[in-house]
This record gives sequence, structure tokens and C-alpha cells, in this order.
Amino acid sequence: MKPLDSLGGALFAAAALGVGALLAPASAHHASGPFYDPENRVEIQGTVTRFVFRNPHAYLYLDVPEASGDAVEWQIELGAPISLRRIGWTPDSLSVGMVVKVTGSKSRAEGSFGLCCVRMTREDGSPVLSGGRVEEEDVR
Repeated sequence: MKPLDSLGGALFAAAALGVGALLAPASAHHASGPFYDPENRVEIQGTVTRFVFRNPHAYLYLDVPEASGDAVEWQIELGAPISLRRIGWTPDSLSVGMVVKVTGSKSRAEGSFGLCCVRMTREDGSPVLSGGRVEEEDVR
């Protein structure tokens, strides 16, 4: 291999990494509008089945009873764990079996059960954490 070929390959690799580094922040966060409908706000109450507290977003899963008595699993997209930690949340803030009320923008995907941009309280309307509740910005 000629020295010029290896130099050209190194320059190409460095350029590719540079472009990737520039594009990563642009794709790292997305607006909720394309995925969730801010005009279609719903309120649900259900039992926590899982609380996934990891990047890029935390997710809460609830079993929500339907009129038929069957439960439907809803997926609630929350903020980044670092943002949640700043207001006092930890991976143990929502335990399996806990009942919560959630109001948020419903997923645009037909047949899905998802919410984003939520306000969340305990079953009785009190904050999940003493001194506060999750209330994300209403993105319109």
C-alpha cells in the first residue's frame, strides 16, 4: 500500500466521523408532534406494570381497564432520565402495582395505546412525588 493511499483512507475516515458527529445531535431529539396528537388529549388511569428509566426517554407502562373489563397496556413516553432526576425522580419513583392517572397527547399511530407530554398524579390526584408531579410542556 502506498503512503498516499493510507493517508487518503485516513482522511476519508476522519471526514466521515466528522459528518456523523455533526448529524448526531440533530437526530438525538425529536419533536413529539409527528408522533403524538396535541389536539387529542386523553386521560387514563391504570396500574404500573413497568417503569423503564433509561436514555433517551423513560417509559411507563400501565394496564388500563376497558369497559369490557379487559386490560390494555398503554405506553407513556416521559422525558430524559437526567431531566426527571433534576426534579426528584428515580427509577424507584413508580413501583409495579401503583395506580396513577395520566393525561397526555395520544399517539398518532392507528391502533396504538401511547401517550406523551403528560400530567401524572396518584389515583387520588395527589403528586407522585411529594412537592411535585410530572407535567411536561404542552407541545403544539
